[in-house]
Amino acid sequence: MALTSFKQMLRIARREQYAIAAFNPVDYASMRAMVEAASEIDAPLIMQTSAKTINYYGHEALASWYKHLASNVDVPITLHLDHGKDMDMIKKCIDTGWTAVMIDASDKPFEENIRLTKQVFDWATPAGVAIEAEIGEIGGVEEDIIVAEEDAHLANPDEAERFCRELDLGVFAAAIGTAHGYYHGEPKVAFDLIDDIYKRTQTPMALHGGTGLDQETIARCIQLGCSKVNISTNLKHVFVDSFVEYNRNNPSDYEPLKVLSAQFEAMKELFKEKMTEFGGAGKGSAMLKEIRESENMTTA
Repeated sequence: MALTSFKQMLRIARREQYAIAAFNPVDYASMRAMVEAASEIDAPLIMQTSAKTINYYGHEALASWYKHLASNVDVPITLHLDHGKDMDMIKKCIDTGWTAVMIDASDKPFEENIRLTKQVFDWATPAGVAIEAEIGEIGGVEEDIIVAEEDAHLANPDEAERFCRELDLGVFAAAIGTAHGYYHGEPKVAFDLIDDIYKRTQTPMALHGGTGLDQETIARCIQLGCSKVNISTNLKHVFVDSFVEYNRNNPSDYEPLKVLSAQFEAMKELFKEKMTEFGGAGKGSAMLKEIRESENMTTA
Protein backbone atom coordinates (compact mmCIF):
# COMPACT_ATOMS: atom_id res chain seq x y z
CA MET A 1 0.00 0.00 0.00
CA ALA A 2 1.47 3.38 -1.03
CA LEU A 3 -1.22 5.64 0.45
CA THR A 4 0.87 8.15 2.37
CA SER A 5 0.30 11.36 4.30
CA PHE A 6 2.44 14.06 2.79
CA LYS A 7 3.92 15.62 5.92
CA GLN A 8 6.77 13.11 6.09
CA MET A 9 7.05 13.07 2.29
CA LEU A 10 7.72 16.79 2.18
CA ARG A 11 10.19 16.77 5.05
CA ILE A 12 12.20 14.02 3.39
CA ALA A 13 12.11 15.87 0.07
CA ARG A 14 13.29 19.05 1.79
CA ARG A 15 16.13 17.25 3.53
CA GLU A 16 17.22 15.72 0.22
CA GLN A 17 16.86 19.06 -1.63
CA TYR A 18 14.23 18.16 -4.23
CA ALA A 19 10.52 18.83 -4.66
CA ILE A 20 7.49 16.60 -5.11
CA ALA A 21 5.33 17.29 -8.13
CA ALA A 22 1.69 18.03 -7.30
CA PHE A 23 -0.76 17.60 -10.20
CA ASN A 24 -4.47 18.39 -10.38
CA PRO A 25 -6.21 15.43 -12.09
CA VAL A 26 -9.26 16.08 -14.22
CA ASP A 27 -10.57 12.50 -14.49
CA TYR A 28 -9.76 8.86 -13.72
CA ALA A 29 -7.43 8.53 -16.72
CA SER A 30 -5.30 11.50 -15.65
CA MET A 31 -5.09 10.00 -12.15
CA ARG A 32 -4.01 6.66 -13.58
CA ALA A 33 -1.48 8.32 -15.89
CA MET A 34 0.21 10.18 -13.05
CA VAL A 35 0.33 7.09 -10.84
CA GLU A 36 1.80 4.97 -13.65
CA ALA A 37 4.33 7.71 -14.43
CA ALA A 38 5.38 7.93 -10.77
CA SER A 39 5.74 4.17 -10.55
CA GLU A 40 7.72 3.88 -13.78
CA ILE A 41 10.32 6.48 -12.78
CA ASP A 42 10.18 5.70 -9.04
CA ALA A 43 9.01 9.13 -7.91
CA PRO A 44 6.80 10.32 -5.03
CA LEU A 45 3.56 11.97 -6.11
CA ILE A 46 1.03 14.45 -4.74
CA MET A 47 -2.34 14.01 -6.43
CA GLN A 48 -4.37 17.11 -5.59
CA THR A 49 -8.02 17.70 -6.35
CA SER A 50 -9.63 21.06 -6.91
CA ALA A 51 -13.02 21.98 -5.48
CA LYS A 52 -14.38 22.02 -9.05
CA THR A 53 -13.27 18.41 -9.62
CA ILE A 54 -14.83 17.29 -6.34
CA ASN A 55 -18.10 19.00 -7.22
CA TYR A 56 -18.11 17.24 -10.61
CA TYR A 57 -17.28 13.67 -9.54
CA GLY A 58 -18.05 13.61 -5.81
CA HIS A 59 -15.84 12.84 -2.82
CA GLU A 60 -16.51 9.11 -2.80
CA ALA A 61 -15.58 8.49 -6.45
CA LEU A 62 -12.32 10.42 -6.26
CA ALA A 63 -11.30 8.79 -2.98
CA SER A 64 -12.03 5.31 -4.33
CA TRP A 65 -10.02 5.94 -7.52
CA TYR A 66 -7.08 7.16 -5.47
CA LYS A 67 -7.16 4.24 -3.04
CA HIS A 68 -7.36 1.71 -5.86
CA LEU A 69 -4.56 3.25 -7.91
CA ALA A 70 -2.18 4.07 -5.05
CA SER A 71 -2.52 0.66 -3.43
CA ASN A 72 -1.00 -1.08 -6.44
CA VAL A 73 2.35 0.74 -6.61
CA ASP A 74 5.45 0.97 -4.44
CA VAL A 75 5.99 4.73 -4.38
CA PRO A 76 4.46 7.18 -1.88
CA ILE A 77 1.31 8.92 -3.11
CA THR A 78 -0.93 11.31 -1.23
CA LEU A 79 -4.42 12.61 -2.05
CA HIS A 80 -4.55 16.33 -1.32
CA LEU A 81 -7.26 18.99 -1.50
CA ASP A 82 -5.98 22.08 -3.34
CA HIS A 83 -7.23 25.55 -2.32
CA GLY A 84 -10.02 24.44 -0.03
CA LYS A 85 -12.27 27.37 0.80
CA ASP A 86 -15.51 25.62 1.75
CA MET A 87 -15.26 24.30 5.30
CA ASP A 88 -17.90 21.61 4.71
CA MET A 89 -16.00 20.33 1.67
CA ILE A 90 -12.73 20.27 3.64
CA LYS A 91 -14.37 18.35 6.50
CA LYS A 92 -15.83 15.80 4.08
CA CYS A 93 -12.42 15.32 2.42
CA ILE A 94 -10.95 14.50 5.83
CA ASP A 95 -13.81 12.10 6.58
CA THR A 96 -13.78 10.44 3.12
CA GLY A 97 -10.10 9.51 2.86
CA TRP A 98 -7.99 12.45 1.72
CA THR A 99 -4.55 12.23 3.32
CA ALA A 100 -3.94 16.00 3.16
CA VAL A 101 -6.05 19.13 2.79
CA MET A 102 -5.36 22.78 2.04
CA ILE A 103 -7.34 25.44 3.84
CA ASP A 104 -7.04 28.62 1.80
CA ALA A 105 -8.27 31.53 3.90
CA SER A 106 -5.65 33.86 2.47
CA ASP A 107 -8.35 36.34 1.39
CA LYS A 108 -9.40 36.76 5.04
CA PRO A 109 -7.79 39.02 7.66
CA PHE A 110 -4.75 37.37 9.24
CA GLU A 111 -6.41 36.51 12.56
CA GLU A 112 -9.41 34.98 10.77
CA ASN A 113 -7.04 32.97 8.58
CA ILE A 114 -5.35 31.52 11.68
CA ARG A 115 -8.71 30.79 13.34
CA LEU A 116 -10.08 28.90 10.33
CA THR A 117 -6.84 27.00 9.84
CA LYS A 118 -6.84 25.95 13.49
CA GLN A 119 -10.40 24.65 13.06
CA VAL A 120 -9.29 22.49 10.11
CA PHE A 121 -6.20 21.41 12.04
CA ASP A 122 -8.42 20.20 14.90
CA TRP A 123 -10.49 18.13 12.47
CA ALA A 124 -7.53 16.78 10.53
CA THR A 125 -5.01 15.87 13.22
CA PRO A 126 -6.97 13.02 14.87
CA ALA A 127 -7.49 11.52 11.40
CA GLY A 128 -3.78 11.67 10.57
CA VAL A 129 -4.42 14.19 7.80
CA ALA A 130 -1.77 16.85 7.08
CA ILE A 131 -2.49 20.52 6.45
CA GLU A 132 -1.44 23.13 3.88
CA ALA A 133 -2.36 26.76 4.52
CA GLU A 134 -1.66 30.04 2.74
CA ILE A 135 -0.90 33.64 3.61
CA GLY A 136 -0.62 36.51 1.17
CA GLU A 137 -2.68 36.16 -2.01
CA ILE A 138 -1.34 34.39 -5.08
CA GLY A 139 -2.50 36.07 -8.27
CA GLY A 140 -3.94 34.56 -11.43
CA VAL A 141 -6.71 32.04 -12.05
CA GLU A 142 -6.92 28.68 -10.26
CA GLU A 143 -10.13 26.78 -11.09
CA ASP A 144 -12.90 29.23 -10.08
CA ILE A 145 -10.62 31.34 -7.85
CA ILE A 146 -9.60 34.57 -9.57
CA VAL A 147 -7.17 37.00 -7.93
CA ALA A 148 -6.50 40.11 -10.00
CA GLU A 149 -2.90 41.32 -10.23
CA GLU A 150 -3.72 44.46 -8.27
CA ASP A 151 -5.23 42.37 -5.45
CA ALA A 152 -2.34 39.90 -5.16
CA HIS A 153 0.14 40.64 -2.41
CA LEU A 154 3.25 38.99 -1.04
CA ALA A 155 3.36 37.20 2.28
CA ASN A 156 4.55 39.06 5.36
CA PRO A 157 7.51 37.13 6.86
CA ASP A 158 6.59 38.12 10.42
CA GLU A 159 3.08 36.75 9.91
CA ALA A 160 4.52 33.63 8.25
CA GLU A 161 6.72 33.00 11.27
CA ARG A 162 3.81 33.34 13.69
CA PHE A 163 1.52 31.22 11.50
CA CYS A 164 3.94 28.30 11.41
CA ARG A 165 4.78 28.66 15.11
CA GLU A 166 1.13 28.32 16.09
CA LEU A 167 0.29 25.57 13.58
CA ASP A 168 2.25 22.40 12.76
CA LEU A 169 1.70 22.49 9.00
CA GLY A 170 2.67 19.79 6.56
CA VAL A 171 3.51 22.46 3.98
CA PHE A 172 3.21 26.24 3.91
CA ALA A 173 1.96 28.22 0.90
CA ALA A 174 3.17 31.81 0.94
CA ALA A 175 2.60 34.30 -1.85
CA ILE A 176 6.12 34.90 -3.20
CA GLY A 177 5.43 36.44 -6.61
CA THR A 178 4.28 33.45 -8.65
CA ALA A 179 0.83 33.30 -10.25
CA HIS A 180 -1.69 30.64 -11.22
CA GLY A 181 -2.11 29.99 -14.94
CA TYR A 182 0.31 30.92 -17.73
CA TYR A 183 2.39 34.04 -17.18
CA HIS A 184 1.78 37.13 -19.29
CA GLY A 185 5.26 38.57 -18.94
CA GLU A 186 8.28 37.84 -16.78
CA PRO A 187 7.34 36.36 -13.38
CA LYS A 188 8.77 38.31 -10.46
CA VAL A 189 9.65 35.65 -7.92
CA ALA A 190 10.77 37.04 -4.55
CA PHE A 191 13.64 34.65 -3.89
CA ASP A 192 14.78 36.59 -0.82
CA LEU A 193 11.30 36.21 0.66
CA ILE A 194 11.34 32.42 0.16
CA ASP A 195 14.72 32.27 1.86
CA ASP A 196 13.61 34.46 4.76
CA ILE A 197 10.33 32.61 5.38
CA TYR A 198 11.88 29.16 5.25
CA LYS A 199 14.73 30.12 7.59
CA ARG A 200 12.20 31.50 10.07
CA THR A 201 9.66 28.68 9.86
CA GLN A 202 11.66 25.57 8.90
CA THR A 203 8.44 24.40 7.24
CA PRO A 204 8.58 23.02 3.67
CA MET A 205 7.01 25.51 1.29
CA ALA A 206 4.64 24.98 -1.64
CA LEU A 207 5.37 26.66 -4.95
CA HIS A 208 2.00 27.53 -6.47
CA GLY A 209 1.93 28.63 -10.10
CA GLY A 210 4.59 26.19 -11.31
CA THR A 211 3.27 26.15 -14.89
CA GLY A 212 5.34 28.44 -17.08
CA LEU A 213 8.29 28.90 -14.71
CA ASP A 214 11.64 28.03 -16.25
CA GLN A 215 13.80 25.26 -14.81
CA GLU A 216 16.34 27.65 -13.34
CA THR A 217 13.67 29.55 -11.40
CA ILE A 218 12.10 26.36 -10.07
CA ALA A 219 15.50 24.92 -9.11
CA ARG A 220 16.32 28.07 -7.15
CA CYS A 221 12.94 27.99 -5.37
CA ILE A 222 13.57 24.34 -4.41
CA GLN A 223 17.06 25.17 -3.15
CA LEU A 224 15.66 27.95 -0.95
CA GLY A 225 12.83 25.99 0.67
CA CYS A 226 10.09 24.85 -1.74
CA SER A 227 9.41 21.11 -1.53
CA LYS A 228 6.11 20.95 -3.45
CA VAL A 229 5.57 22.34 -6.95
CA ASN A 230 2.02 22.65 -8.29
CA ILE A 231 1.20 21.94 -11.93
CA SER A 232 -2.40 22.40 -13.06
CA THR A 233 -2.69 24.65 -16.13
CA ASN A 234 -0.01 22.72 -18.01
CA LEU A 235 -1.97 19.49 -17.52
CA LYS A 236 -5.20 21.06 -18.75
CA HIS A 237 -3.51 22.17 -21.97
CA VAL A 238 -1.97 18.74 -22.61
CA PHE A 239 -5.30 17.07 -21.81
CA VAL A 240 -7.18 19.10 -24.41
CA ASP A 241 -4.44 19.64 -27.01
CA SER A 242 -3.49 15.94 -27.25
CA PHE A 243 -7.14 15.04 -27.89
CA VAL A 244 -7.51 17.73 -30.55
CA GLU A 245 -4.17 16.84 -32.18
CA TYR A 246 -5.11 13.18 -32.53
CA ASN A 247 -8.37 14.13 -34.21
CA ARG A 248 -6.60 16.57 -36.53
CA ASN A 249 -4.05 13.92 -37.56
CA ASN A 250 -6.65 11.15 -37.85
CA PRO A 251 -9.85 12.88 -39.01
CA SER A 252 -11.62 9.69 -40.02
CA ASP A 253 -10.78 7.71 -36.86
CA TYR A 254 -13.73 7.74 -34.48
CA GLU A 255 -12.56 4.92 -32.22
CA PRO A 256 -12.71 6.62 -28.80
CA LEU A 257 -10.18 4.33 -27.12
CA LYS A 258 -7.48 5.27 -29.64
CA VAL A 259 -8.02 8.96 -28.91
CA LEU A 260 -8.03 8.34 -25.17
CA SER A 261 -4.86 6.26 -25.43
CA ALA A 262 -3.03 9.07 -27.22
CA GLN A 263 -4.23 11.53 -24.59
CA PHE A 264 -3.15 9.18 -21.79
CA GLU A 265 0.38 8.80 -23.16
CA ALA A 266 0.74 12.57 -23.62
CA MET A 267 -0.26 13.18 -20.01
CA LYS A 268 2.09 10.48 -18.78
CA GLU A 269 5.01 12.09 -20.58
CA LEU A 270 4.19 15.45 -18.98
CA PHE A 271 4.10 13.86 -15.52
CA LYS A 272 7.43 12.10 -16.01
CA GLU A 273 9.02 15.29 -17.33
CA LYS A 274 7.95 17.39 -14.36
CA MET A 275 8.74 14.77 -11.70
CA THR A 276 12.21 14.43 -13.16
CA GLU A 277 12.69 18.21 -13.48
CA PHE A 278 11.82 18.71 -9.80
CA GLY A 279 14.27 16.00 -8.72
CA GLY A 280 11.86 13.26 -7.64
CA ALA A 281 12.82 10.54 -10.14
CA GLY A 282 14.50 7.57 -8.47
CA LYS A 283 13.50 8.73 -4.97
CA GLY A 284 10.07 7.13 -4.45
CA SER A 285 10.83 3.64 -3.14
CA ALA A 286 13.53 4.91 -0.75
CA MET A 287 11.14 7.53 0.60
CA LEU A 288 8.38 4.97 1.06
CA LYS A 289 10.76 2.63 2.88
CA GLU A 290 11.84 5.40 5.26
CA ILE A 291 8.24 6.39 5.98
CA ARG A 292 7.18 2.79 6.63
CA GLU A 293 10.16 2.21 8.96
CA SER A 294 9.27 5.39 10.85
CA GLU A 295 5.64 4.25 11.18
CA ASN A 296 6.74 0.84 12.46
CA MET A 297 8.99 2.46 15.08
CA THR A 298 6.10 4.68 16.20
CA THR A 299 3.71 1.75 16.66
CA ALA A 300 6.27 -0.63 18.19
